[in-house]
Amino acid sequence: MSELVSKEEVLDAYRSLRQDLPQTPLQYDSYLSEKYQARIYLKREDLQVVRSFKIRGAYYAINQLSDEDLAKGVICASAGNHAQGVAYTAQKKGIQAVIFMPNTTPNQKISQVQYFGGDFVDIQIEGDTFDESNRAAHAYAKEHGLSFIEPYDDLDVMRGQGTLAVEVHQDLVAEGQQADYFLVQVGGGGLISGVSAYVKEAMPDTKVIGVEPSGAASMKAALDAGEPTALERVDKFCDGTAVGEAGQLTFQHVKAKVDDICLVPEGLAAQAILELYTKQAIVAEPSGALTVAALELLADDIKGKTVVCLISGGNNDINRMAEIEEKALIYEGIKHYFIVNFPQRAGALREFVTDVLGPGDDISVFEYTKRKSHSSGSVLIGIDLAEAGSIHALKDRMAAFDPNYIDISENSTLYQFLV
Repeated sequence: MSELVSKEEVLDAYRSLRQDLPQTPLQYDSYLSEKYQARIYLKREDLQVVRSFKIRGAYYAINQLSDEDLAKGVICASAGNHAQGVAYTAQKKGIQAVIFMPNTTPNQKISQVQYFGGDFVDIQIEGDTFDESNRAAHAYAKEHGLSFIEPYDDLDVMRGQGTLAVEVHQDLVAEGQQADYFLVQVGGGGLISGVSAYVKEAMPDTKVIGVEPSGAASMKAALDAGEPTALERVDKFCDGTAVGEAGQLTFQHVKAKVDDICLVPEGLAAQAILELYTKQAIVAEPSGALTVAALELLADDIKGKTVVCLISGGNNDINRMAEIEEKALIYEGIKHYFIVNFPQRAGALREFVTDVLGPGDDISVFEYTKRKSHSSGSVLIGIDLAEAGSIHALKDRMAAFDPNYIDISENSTLYQFLV
């Protein structure tokens, strides 16, 4: 087995970084604690200097470079948060950085990278996924002799990310608490590798639970296969953890030090984002809210326990809020989309509203073009239910109105095309 990060190495990184980076708070959350009958603490990395934990690994890894390597410049590939960390560090140290980002990166994160790096960064948009952008960045680094700052599969990056666990430990001890569970996001695995390296030695009674989005569960796939393996499809909703293949080094750390992996549906993550915002005024990005979403899936296990949830980042593009709300409503079973054949005659819509919709149900989308040569026409219709449990009765009434109706939610390709 390759070298694994140790507690002492994480402590060395902590001592190196504490003069340059602020310590983020560990906050007791009364709302979540009451909801889950547990003691829930939030580690607020969304309040970090670049609104993400990623600055820790980037800053520490760059700190380890020689003056000669720093003079040549650095390069990285990132979906956003790692890029911001590298950009911030480059600007602070006065070195040049080339940053590759995939086409799917939210505009808010691209603009933030430029803001943090200023004249010290050169942003290159390349590839539709992180993995494609990463390959292009490595080729560029080799061609130009630049030091590559890996987003996760690097021991120094892991050591830097693990420093947040040192802060959590200190704050818990100060409050006379001991964590039963530490929930940590998993993308490529650098964060959880560093955290678990420290926790398993310094907090041996604490279970480290990795949390992945179910549509990008590359670490779970690696554990099941016994080695990192590429996913056939990656859901990019949780863009900060949308990694198609786990790292080699991170896989070894997770296999050795992580107690379990929890998979969170993207719709549940969307619900957690909205809940954090409305109940606690916390702006979390999709990946940042994964650990809070996981509480719902772990509710029975955590009753009466002390749980630390990492809010890993708060770089959420406000333009995504409509998408987030819709995904949450679909997951909750409130919002549904159908294709329904309507008779092309007066009163057909009134008949649908009267005979098909239930009390309190609402039509949110209605797209229809009348065709003179047909007796009926297809309608794309979105319905918001008053109660999620009423969907079966709605479908029964829908079938009576049109036996050939199509539930678009059962066909992801059709949904993406039409909605």
